[in-house]
Amino acid sequence: MSLFDDIKGVLIDLDGTVFQGKELIQGCAEAISAIQDSGRKVVYLSNRGNHSRDTGLMKLREHGIEVEKNEIIFSSTVTARFIKKHYPLASVWTLGNQGLKDEMQEHDVIVASQPEEADFVVITLHDEITYEELNDAFRATSAGARIIATNSDKTYPDENGPAIDVAGFIGAIESATGQKTELVIGKPSCFMVEAALEQIELTADQCMVIGDSLNTDIAMGNMQGMRTVLVMTGNTTEAMLEKAPKRSKPHHTFQSLAELRREL
Repeated sequence: MSLFDDIKGVLIDLDGTVFQGKELIQGCAEAISAIQDSGRKVVYLSNRGNHSRDTGLMKLREHGIEVEKNEIIFSSTVTARFIKKHYPLASVWTLGNQGLKDEMQEHDVIVASQPEEADFVVITLHDEITYEELNDAFRATSAGARIIATNSDKTYPDENGPAIDVAGFIGAIESATGQKTELVIGKPSCFMVEAALEQIELTADQCMVIGDSLNTDIAMGNMQGMRTVLVMTGNTTEAMLEKAPKRSKPHHTFQSLAELRREL
C-alpha cells in the first residue's frame, strides 16, 4: 500500500513543516501542489494563535501556494469560534499579536475596553510584547478573568532555530497570579480536529496529518485514527523520535514535506 492510498484529505501544519520562520522550506510548494493536483483536499491546521487567517493567506500565496481563506485554520480562529459559540456575551482581553485580536473581532467576540472588565484572558504568542501588555493581562486575570490559551507549545521553529512559544507567556501569567489556564484550544485538542474535519468534509480515517511535532500533530492524528506523517524540518530530533511513546509515534517519517511529492 502506498502512502496516499485511501487518503482523501490532508491536514498540513505550517511552522516547521511548510515554513521555518518567514522562509518557505525548499520543495514544499511543489509538494503541496502535487497533493492538490491528485484531487485530494488540503487544509492548513496550525497552532499559530498570533496570526489572523488574512495574514496566513497572504503569506501562503506570496510563496506560490494556492489556498482559500477557509482552508486555513489557526488556533486563534478556533478559539474565537469557541468563545462566540459557548460564551456569546463574554468579553475577552488578549495577550498576543494583533492577529489574535483580529480573529476575535472577525468572529464578533467582544473585546473588553479595560483589562478589569474581561471575562477571559486569551493568551497566545506575542513576539513584540511590552511590559504594559503583559501587565494588562496580569490585571485582567487578577480581577477574575479566566485563562484560555490558543495552544501550550513550548517552542516553535523559526529561521534561527527554536524560539519561545505560548507556554512562556502562560507561565508568566500563571506564576504571577496563581491562576491556572482553564482551557487550551490548539492541537492536539478535539477542537482543532472538529474544525478541520468540518471544513474538509471528510472523516478522520480518510485523512492524513503532516507535521513536525510529536506531541501536537502526531499525537492528535493518532488519537483520531488519521494516518500520521512526521517531517524532520521543525521541532523533532532523531533522539526525540526514538524515545517517543506509542501515542506520539508517527506512521511514517520523512526528512521534509518535499519528499512526499514522489509518493503520489
